[in-house]
Amino acid sequence: MRTPKAATQLDVRRPTNAPREARRALGASGEALAAEHLRRLGYQLLARNVRTRHGEIDLIAYDGRTLVFAEVKTRRIGGRQPGIRPDQQPLLGLGARQRARLRRLAAAWLREAGARRPVVRTIRFDAIGVAIDTRGRLRALEHVEAAW
Repeated sequence: MRTPKAATQLDVRRPTNAPREARRALGASGEALAAEHLRRLGYQLLARNVRTRHGEIDLIAYDGRTLVFAEVKTRRIGGRQPGIRPDQQPLLGLGARQRARLRRLAAAWLREAGARRPVVRTIRFDAIGVAIDTRGRLRALEHVEAAW
């Protein structure tokens, strides 16, 4: 009597983390480009990927007057594509829930940072959209100051 093949061999393949790792690498590339953009504008980068119990803040920067909490959204677009389609705009993914989350994260960071943070009169929430092609080249960077 023959045993069916499926009954004799167990499929022990483990789920791959490749998509998650690729997404993290894309996000890290976008954050690095956004951080460099802020440095060129004269900001001092205070922190990157700050984790609080409520989540993560992408970038915290300071220009001597204003403390900026920046949310970075990165999208990959085709390398041969002549431009960025409207549906590929990175900042389209920034919704009301994420804006509220960043406000909560900023408040938590301000409480936890205490004396380690600069004394400022102005706090601002910026959004930075980064589009990278399949070869890793920057195709577009949009910085919206005081996005909300």
